[in-house]
Amino acid sequence: MIMRTVDTCIKNGQVLNVFKRQFEQHDLWLDHETIVAVGTTDFAARKIIDARDKYIVPGFIDAHVHIESSMVTPSEVGKVLLKHGVTAIVTDPHEIANVMGKAGIEYMIKDARQTPMDVFFMLPSSVPCTPFEHAGATLKAADLKPLYQYPEVHGLAEVMDYPSVLAKDPETLAKIQDANDAGYHADGHAAGLSVEQLDVYRQAGIHTDHEAGNVAVINDRLATGFSIFLREGTVERDIANTIQAVNESNAQDFSFCTDDKLIDDLMSEGSIDYCIKLAIQLGIRPELAYTMASYNAAMAHNLAHTGALASGYQADLVFLNDPHNVKIDAVMKNGQWIKEQTSHPAAIGVNTVHHQLQLQDLALPLSSDYCHVIGIQPNHIVTDHIKTHVPTENGQFQADLNNDILKMAVIERHHHLGTVGLGLVKEFELQHGAIATTIAHDSHNLVVVGTSDTAMFRAVEEVTQAGGGITVVDDEKVLATMPLAIAGLMSAKDYQSAAQDLTAITAAYQQISTNREFNPFITLSFLTLPVIPSIKLTDQGLYDFDQQRFIDLEV
Repeated sequence: MIMRTVDTCIKNGQVLNVFKRQFEQHDLWLDHETIVAVGTTDFAARKIIDARDKYIVPGFIDAHVHIESSMVTPSEVGKVLLKHGVTAIVTDPHEIANVMGKAGIEYMIKDARQTPMDVFFMLPSSVPCTPFEHAGATLKAADLKPLYQYPEVHGLAEVMDYPSVLAKDPETLAKIQDANDAGYHADGHAAGLSVEQLDVYRQAGIHTDHEAGNVAVINDRLATGFSIFLREGTVERDIANTIQAVNESNAQDFSFCTDDKLIDDLMSEGSIDYCIKLAIQLGIRPELAYTMASYNAAMAHNLAHTGALASGYQADLVFLNDPHNVKIDAVMKNGQWIKEQTSHPAAIGVNTVHHQLQLQDLALPLSSDYCHVIGIQPNHIVTDHIKTHVPTENGQFQADLNNDILKMAVIERHHHLGTVGLGLVKEFELQHGAIATTIAHDSHNLVVVGTSDTAMFRAVEEVTQAGGGITVVDDEKVLATMPLAIAGLMSAKDYQSAAQDLTAITAAYQQISTNREFNPFITLSFLTLPVIPSIKLTDQGLYDFDQQRFIDLEV
């Protein structure tokens, strides 16, 4: 009998058995990209790795993430995530699709092929997200269906339009059915849904959710058979409020996700590794936390041969010095040690910022000084609905620095439509100047807030000339700009340079504001999202989520 020779044997390590949720000392036998045996065999190996004093766990999986929110391309974010043990992500290119449609999704797939990290794409279910703002594209079921030909595509992304599911809207149901016909599933987005409404999703075949922010909401999802992705991003920080719902008997229903996380936070804080660290600090056994971060996410998304250290699974391994502090020693993807990649973001060659805003378009005449004002909730994407008196001069709104009420504008930037929504916002703590960005969920028009029309217009001009991005100006000049040449959402630079740009605009913002409590750029980008309570501003005007209609600025 001829002894089989394989590529690698990893000996003496403490290997996580995700099926039993415990560490066991076993040898791992790897051949090509696959684990071919665990334990004692009669194999021979060309290479022996001594993992004595190391703990070995499966590569981490982010169960739901928008790459665009990192502000770098898939290939660049892969460089960062792999260092943090993340070997696979399930991503929704919803943001770029709302700007560029099908071409944007195909760009993301193309660029992602440069990273060894597995990037599984879920096709955006709602483009545009709502009829209450002008987006850059419309994607119907017939537009999405051909994209299942790409091997990277693995289903339909978060279905946000509950009323359409309830009404059995043919277009929405067709998108879900096409995912099923391709052998995949549709993800959920169940913010604010009751048990009865969750059951409507279950009947439509939707059984995942990442919008559970407290234990009561999680218990509703457990009662209706949902798989729950516990979220920890830059703004949406849910794990501390939710992890106590996890126990040994229900843990199989939980995974981790980041949803939206900036590149500088990914570099300094981490990704799913940070979720694991928080969970352990809050009382979850390490073996359970690592299983949630790998095998559970793979099961939730039907990712075959991913997420476990067993025969037939991909050789995606994370070596730890101590499982309690998630201190990563080395990462192996498909049986190869991770090294720094030398790829560059794929070129896109398309300018997506198109408008003809004039200074006078920012004027805000008021016949009454009693107005609706958007109230920021620091580190949350929901807002308060404030009704208050505001200062006017010659019938025009004047910035109220004493009470921190400023003018805000949303400018349509996709089709030269000329629509501009004007509103008021409280708690940015700007002392002078303005900030503007082309990241404005979900339609990603151009949004600006400032202490004067001239500063706001200067910021709009700067971000337009950059072809999209984020800019900070004072009353006289531009202080800093982060160009986001790819759809106005992502940097065309490497991740280190993008992080430096982000640091520069943050420092510039601190020159014009006293706010240190929340990220101003992410906060501004979510003030345009009308599917989140309570009032938001779109290019079509001020929208009241509770009344589900546009309202006048004056009360």
